[in-house]
This record gives sequence, structure tokens and C-alpha cells, in this order.
Amino acid sequence: MITDNPTAWLQGILTERQCQTGTLHRTNSDGLLELVAAIGVPDHLLPVISNIPFGKGIAGAAAESREPVELCNLQQNLGGVAKKKARDTKVSGSLAVPIFSSDGERVLGTLGVGMIQPHDFTEEEKKSLAEEAIKVAQAWES
Repeated sequence: MITDNPTAWLQGILTERQCQTGTLHRTNSDGLLELVAAIGVPDHLLPVISNIPFGKGIAGAAAESREPVELCNLQQNLGGVAKKKARDTKVSGSLAVPIFSSDGERVLGTLGVGMIQPHDFTEEEKKSLAEEAIKVAQAWES
């Protein structure tokens, strides 16, 4: 269950999608994306991604734009949203989606996945991850 063991839940998401890294952030009372779970992120980056402002990095860009944010090859192109240190993850293909409240008004957080190899995420893959984000919202709001 998402709320009981978010790391185990996130691992299931990664396994299903053949991804090597993932993050789950929840919007806190200060309006920052607070890290709930991370897999495959180097330890020295955890403090950097623990509290992310909307608009900063891939997760923050997804939260601010209220749209999925994708990078095909983070190692070659930061896409104008990722920070240089993001390359330390060794991830190439990256996708983050916002998690919306049930009324669609608020961004409750973000869900992100990454692959070591370059990858263009399909519309179906984006839709599938967005569906997982709905499950997160339902769990957080219940």
C-alpha cells in the first residue's frame, strides 16, 4: 500500500516499467515538494531532492506546469529544467508527473521514474504513470 510502505510501492512501479530510479514527493505545508520515497538516487543527492520548490528541477517543473515533464537523455540534454547534479543519477530517460487532488485544484506532489538508457516515453507510458498518480492521491486523501 502506498501509505504503509511508499518505498515498496514505488519499487513495484519501477519494476513494472523497467525503470531503475524513482521518486515520490508530497507537497508540504510550506509549498515545497517533500521527498517521501526514493529508489536508485545516490545518497549525496538525497539532501538536494528532499525539499524541492515548484518550478525547480524535473519534479518541480511537473508540479508547476501541472503537466508531465520528460527528458529522453538527461546525460546529454538537461532540457532546461534539470540541474547539472541530476546527471549524477546516471539516469538518461526521465519522466515526472504531477499528483492532483481529487478536485483537480491542488498539486499534492509528483511521481517520477527514470531509466539508465535514453528513452522517449510514449503517450501510453505517460498516461499509465498519471494513473498511478491518481492512486497516490486517493490514498493520501483517504
